Amino acid sequence: MMDADQTISDRIQEKLDDMTRAERQLALSILENYPASGLGPLAALAKGANVSVPTVARMVQKLGYKGYPEFQANLRDELGAIAKGPIAKHETWAEAAPSEHILNRFTEAVIENIRSTLAHIEPDAFDKACDLVADQNRHLYIVGGRITHTLAEYLFLHMQVIRPNLTHVQSTSNTWPHYLLNAQDGDVFVVFDVRRYENNTLKLAEMARARGATIVLFTDQWRSPVHRLADISLSSRIIVPSAWDSAATTMLLVESMISAVQILNWEKTKDRMEELEDIFDNTKLFRKFT
Repeated sequence: MMDADQTISDRIQEKLDDMTRAERQLALSILENYPASGLGPLAALAKGANVSVPTVARMVQKLGYKGYPEFQANLRDELGAIAKGPIAKHETWAEAAPSEHILNRFTEAVIENIRSTLAHIEPDAFDKACDLVADQNRHLYIVGGRITHTLAEYLFLHMQVIRPNLTHVQSTSNTWPHYLLNAQDGDVFVVFDVRRYENNTLKLAEMARARGATIVLFTDQWRSPVHRLADISLSSRIIVPSAWDSAATTMLLVESMISAVQILNWEKTKDRMEELEDIFDNTKLFRKFT
């Protein structure tokens, strides 16, 4: 039985090891331009992936669909979900809103998002992302968008304490070319991009990749177009009973990363923390109660 919360991308990733060589070739072709790649005729999809029509039919069934029309209908639903603006999101929830208090409904949605996210995330990929962020020999660039800049700033603020050699890239396109000027082969870009994906963010990622940078992406269950350029993509479930998507699960991943990177760099981080506390004392930034 299929999990209704799973995207087709999730199902493909889950079944890759069980696929034949031709089916895997088709699956990777779909992911390359997901979810738009499967919206055309079956024969066109087969031709684009250089596989046979029966291969498409077999792979679709392995994913749990009765046939290509059902698979394609699911893709269209996903594409519609990606394109939703705040008003459309609110109307979706308003139609099916139960009578319970919003605090309970919202909390239940967030908890389910967390469960689903953790069920599908690869711990090895998360660990690798943390290793990259912790590597002080690599310059670290942190990039957010119109809404996700708050998550980027939160990660940057903590990384400032944990390690040196990092930059917070402002997401507006008239400022980030100056940051790219210093980007070098092997540097790490942590990029935040969720649905209503931003063209500026994709362009920045393309140019960073062209300069040899490694990209770690925080995105949603449908995955930003940046995922095609990313070395590691960390996807979070974001749907809640609201006109806006939730950042709670993404924040959980961000705070988990902060904790992991702190542990990896603890000796140096501890020294930086102690030095920072001395600076705070000298500036009298915080109130003392003793």
